[in-house]
Amino acid sequence: MSEPYDVVVVGGGPGGYVGAIKAAQLGMKVACVEKRGRLGGTCLNIGCIPSKALLHTSHLYEEARSHFEKIGIRAKGVDLDLGAMLDNKDDVVDGLTKGIEGLFKKNKVDYIQGNARLTGANAMEVALNAGGSQQVAAKNIILATGSDVMPLPGVTIDEERIVSSTGALDLDKVPEHLVVIGGGYIGLELGTVWRRLGAKVTVVEFLDRITPGMDGEVSKTFQRLLTRQGMTFKLGTKVTGVDSSGDLLKVQVEPAKGGEPEVIECDVVLVSIGRRPYTEGLGLDAAGVALDERQRIATRDDFGTNVPGIYAIGDVIRGPMLAHKAEEEGVAVAEILAGQKPHIDYNLIPGVVYTDPEVAALGQTEEQLKATGVEYKVGKFSMMANSRGRAVGKTDGFVKLLTEAGTDKILGCHMIAADAGTMINEVTVAMEFGASAEDLARTSHPHPTLEEAIKEAALAAFAKPIHM
Repeated sequence: MSEPYDVVVVGGGPGGYVGAIKAAQLGMKVACVEKRGRLGGTCLNIGCIPSKALLHTSHLYEEARSHFEKIGIRAKGVDLDLGAMLDNKDDVVDGLTKGIEGLFKKNKVDYIQGNARLTGANAMEVALNAGGSQQVAAKNIILATGSDVMPLPGVTIDEERIVSSTGALDLDKVPEHLVVIGGGYIGLELGTVWRRLGAKVTVVEFLDRITPGMDGEVSKTFQRLLTRQGMTFKLGTKVTGVDSSGDLLKVQVEPAKGGEPEVIECDVVLVSIGRRPYTEGLGLDAAGVALDERQRIATRDDFGTNVPGIYAIGDVIRGPMLAHKAEEEGVAVAEILAGQKPHIDYNLIPGVVYTDPEVAALGQTEEQLKATGVEYKVGKFSMMANSRGRAVGKTDGFVKLLTEAGTDKILGCHMIAADAGTMINEVTVAMEFGASAEDLARTSHPHPTLEEAIKEAALAAFAKPIHM
């Protein structure tokens, strides 16, 4: 065994690789162990990045086929080359993974390709991808192993006809009918990709709404827009099984509260009911690391586990399973190990659904404010009244700002807009600095921009909007 590292990070996803780089920048001797053989984790390899590449290219395809003529562009013979589209997606992923390897070299982070298993509080054995094993010692260990697809009991994923989000990124042809099990972020994004490319898409959701946890008004409006685009929804419905014995898959469903069962025939099923923390095979028992009631690694506010010297971040601990949340935690735990005192406000971790229009959420929802008895005001502005939205044909949706009634402090922001994932950052910064709606409204916004809808929503929260 070589001289102990100051820090060994297990997992090279957004939390792990960022934490490793930050720790190295703070003067520590660092290694990162990643079994995939490619850095970037689920997000970069089979999640956020490839899905966004497909969302972008499928959006351009649909625009060329269905919307160009309206604005005076006649594009004849627009055809789909699915293979080229998937190749482009892979090229994007390859470039970014190699970029992270370059960052490791630049910051002198040792990259160990293999599967790590803890053998104690300060040691691990790595089964190397190239063969053999390596003993690695560390003064501190950061577990950043991420999450895996949540299975649906009674449904076997083969990644060909019954797929997870991984298989849905690499279908060899456009399905005639795609059934998406789960109405959350991932299922709706991937369902959108294949609908744009020509598939009939049916979303089956156990609850009585899509995007559970988001602002209720946003969820209802979002579903209405997706329905208008051609997606079909079966809410309050549970899947009891999938018969794959024939040429067509037969999805067996019934009302969640009881009722007559029915069968939906399709050629591809996407199981997208959530994700679970990845802790299998890590040797947590050998090291004595405790799990919580949801089988996540239990941590304190400083990301420390019950075992001194072992920390955990990202999807494998409590909190939203989002890449940017993991990144913030990666930086924070490195700074803590360096003796600093960082802070993360988990109320200000934005969530985004990258459909068209996009949906973004930040802070508290109306439902949460009502449940806690907080007196609040609502400032709302329609994208239909936004001049940039009108100019570019992106008028669906609205911006809704929630403020504390007595102080005008911004408590939450929920929006549906063409570029909501970018727009929400303005409100995130404002809330980080404790801004009021008036602060936001009196900040000059360039004209014409979609972001002016935020200014108008802020005006509506404490006074009156100008343009509506």
